[in-house]
Amino acid sequence: MGWIMLAAMIILLLLGFPMMIPLLLGAAIGFYEIFSGFSKMDFMVQQMMAGIRPASLIAVPMFILAADIMTRGESANRLIDMVMKFIGHVKGGLAISTATACTLFGAVSGSTQATVVAVGTPLRPRMLKAGYKDSFVLALIVNASDIAFLIPPSIGMIIYGVVSKTSIAELFIAGIGPGILILCFFAIYSVIYAHIHKVPTEPKATWPERFIAVKQALWPLGFPVIIVGGIYTGIFSPTEAAAICVAYAFILEFIVFKTLSLSDIYKTAQSTGLITAVVFILVGAGAAFSYVISLAQIPQAIMAGIGIADMGPIAILVTISIAFFIGCMFVDPIVVILILVPIFAPVVNAAGLDPVLVGVIITLQVAIGSATPPFGCDIFTAIAVFKRPYIEVIRGTPPFIFILLATSALLIIFPQIALFLRDIAFDK
Repeated sequence: MGWIMLAAMIILLLLGFPMMIPLLLGAAIGFYEIFSGFSKMDFMVQQMMAGIRPASLIAVPMFILAADIMTRGESANRLIDMVMKFIGHVKGGLAISTATACTLFGAVSGSTQATVVAVGTPLRPRMLKAGYKDSFVLALIVNASDIAFLIPPSIGMIIYGVVSKTSIAELFIAGIGPGILILCFFAIYSVIYAHIHKVPTEPKATWPERFIAVKQALWPLGFPVIIVGGIYTGIFSPTEAAAICVAYAFILEFIVFKTLSLSDIYKTAQSTGLITAVVFILVGAGAAFSYVISLAQIPQAIMAGIGIADMGPIAILVTISIAFFIGCMFVDPIVVILILVPIFAPVVNAAGLDPVLVGVIITLQVAIGSATPPFGCDIFTAIAVFKRPYIEVIRGTPPFIFILLATSALLIIFPQIALFLRDIAFDK
């Protein structure tokens, strides 16, 4: 049965069907084989509804809506301007500023695609004018935007937390350390690149200019304070933080900055509704698919085939990392999380691994795969936004992928990179 499901899904993917169709067909085939007909198809619908029922998933459309409001408004520009005023003048400073701006906006939006658009659109022309090669610029924007997967709020972490029944609040806090580490590595590489290619520096801003930039960015900087501070202090849950972020974004862009009008509400709500519908259909289809493969004991067969049950903790984490990295090179990250997390969950529990550590490692692999050829989703976002050919977008990615893979190895060897802040925040 497993091979039939896999073959049908691959054929549909090759024919160009959206991922939700192969997932639904695979689940339908599984239910047909297990229950010997279509008499229990209503049970498949029940499983789909159960998949989107967890209250934590309410945070997903909330963060998407907040990101959409900010992308259309002024928040991203103010964050970018603040970063540029402080480090734009150092060697490689413009590249460092771009990576930092991606990280900050990721901490505001939780969406890699929104970060590519909001930060890449204004900064790419400036970097090209400053003398950076377009292949480097595109690769930097795509890969730095993926830090949004790790810095809270992370939509990927929300999906993982729901599927694995892991604390989303702990996942959010644990993602901060690896996200900052990746930013530091990107900054070092940017400095090296700027020296090798003799990229000129930007004019140094005066302290009054920096003060003005900080003052203008104080409102957007309230987003990470609300999210991390509120969750850390226990004032509200991640879901409540998402709702507050929407209200804050609305007040900021419509009332304080006055960059958006009431007529923009409809466009923003429509865009959010479309994205949310796609995400929730994938989640529902993934829940039905996961139920089928669990019922058919396919995960147990796969685990037995690769001998993962006899592996040590580090080997298990390496195997999980490879599986998610390869999966996200071809398929949407949410789908990979929905399919693979239930497969590896029994082994993770049996080995006594910290599910928060596993979640951060999986989220990092999802981030890497999303920017890795051949089908990383952020690559195609960059192609659509910047209107550049596929080869040009991926040409500069190898150094960044190496940095991300090196960070993955460090995270496996030194798990406290992720767990240190979590342990402090939750008294572990």
